[in-house]
Amino acid sequence: MSGSAYATLAGTRRLGPPTASRRSEYPLGVVAGAFTLAQLVLVRPGLGLGWDETVYVSQLSAHAPAAFFSAPRARGISLLVAPVTSWSSSTTLLRVYLAALSGLALFLALRAWRGLFPVRVLALAGALFASLWVTLLYGLQAMPNYWVAVGALAAAGCCLRARADRSDRAALWGLVASASLMAWMRPTDAVWVTLPLLAFLVAVRHWRLLVALLAGLASGAAEWVIEAYVSYGGLTQRLHEASAIEGGLGWNVAVLDQLRSLGGRALCRPCTGEMPNPAVDVWWLVLPVLAVVGLVVAIRARRTAVTLVPLACAATAAFPYLFMIGYAAPRFLLPAYALVAIPVADALIHLVTRPTGAWRRVAVTVLAIGLAGHLAIQLAVLERTVSRTNTQHRDWSRTAAELHRLGVRKPCLLTGQDAIPIAFYTGCASAATGGHNANTSRTTLDRTARRMPVAAITPVGSRPPAYARDWPAHRYGGLDLRVSPSTEGGDDG
Repeated sequence: MSGSAYATLAGTRRLGPPTASRRSEYPLGVVAGAFTLAQLVLVRPGLGLGWDETVYVSQLSAHAPAAFFSAPRARGISLLVAPVTSWSSSTTLLRVYLAALSGLALFLALRAWRGLFPVRVLALAGALFASLWVTLLYGLQAMPNYWVAVGALAAAGCCLRARADRSDRAALWGLVASASLMAWMRPTDAVWVTLPLLAFLVAVRHWRLLVALLAGLASGAAEWVIEAYVSYGGLTQRLHEASAIEGGLGWNVAVLDQLRSLGGRALCRPCTGEMPNPAVDVWWLVLPVLAVVGLVVAIRARRTAVTLVPLACAATAAFPYLFMIGYAAPRFLLPAYALVAIPVADALIHLVTRPTGAWRRVAVTVLAIGLAGHLAIQLAVLERTVSRTNTQHRDWSRTAAELHRLGVRKPCLLTGQDAIPIAFYTGCASAATGGHNANTSRTTLDRTARRMPVAAITPVGSRPPAYARDWPAHRYGGLDLRVSPSTEGGDDG
């Protein structure tokens, strides 16, 4: 076994012949290319920017002023999209850029596992992860969760490879880079993901790898920590504010919330309403069972570490989102899905290759039918979710067009309901006097309204904020648009 793709970590110096590693890259490239193409065809580059995306994109955007940046957020995704957003306002160009980049990242993350598992396991794992509706939807979005996922997958693979072969410098630097990527995107998620890696490296006393992992985390999180002291009153205060925005972190079972969100709810907060069709949730319930099967297979084959490490990382990555917050979003579990995909793929291949004769044909048929049904369900949920998302984004765009008609143009400021995304679509700044995004006061808004157009957005019939009570109101759809009297250039016709 020492020269095979299933080589054990103990006492292994080489993970397989170089020719096998080179051959393994072709199927992985096909999976990554198909993932990029599927995003462009099924989600489509014309998808408008979502709420959180407008916050991240606006930080380094030529289109609109930077939106308020709350404590939990990190600037990694803003920097990742800056090569496009710093000079272009084209959402289509941004989507194509992110789709291509996400496909490349998936290829590199799977490639990090070469020599640890056969190519067929890695290719199937990549296909399983890439075909989830939530992966397809968020791969080309300016959101950090997918990038934490591929960083986590790469980090675990590089760690195990470098542990098995101390001369593998590519794996060593890959561990640094992938850990940095995770912390760059979401520092707190990076800590949860890497807890098992840290424990593993301490247990085996591999201090060089431990230093590399810590260096990667530190380099990625440095900006977030520095910003905590510059803008949030210190690291402890920023963590406290982040916890408050998340609803107060503590023991809170959110497993059912995650199940409710699998029907295509981007954010389930508060997470009420009926469960989706049971067929939508089947894969999620089967996933841990297959993960256990994969672990049993690995133990029997005496290659426990290469399966146990990603499963442990998946468990710690999922833990805070299943047991510590009071709401759910499917994207939160992307790192766990990426990590568990390899053991699950290993289990599936074992289940169809171990039987012989007629039983093998039965196993292959059952697996093919199951995967086909799973893919059909994922695509159906994706289609509904994309349609619903497009409707919301079109509403924001139309509201922005109406505000332009009323004379609200750059430089301008919006407050009220959905002010952050609508402001980005309008090209305005956004502000709030209360809530988690509070960044101004009534006095400041009064002064601002004397020198630029300011609009307050409220639901039809609701009580307007005090500073906008006397402003002219314009009803548009289900909204009242109150525009400051000093605004000029509107066209009432």
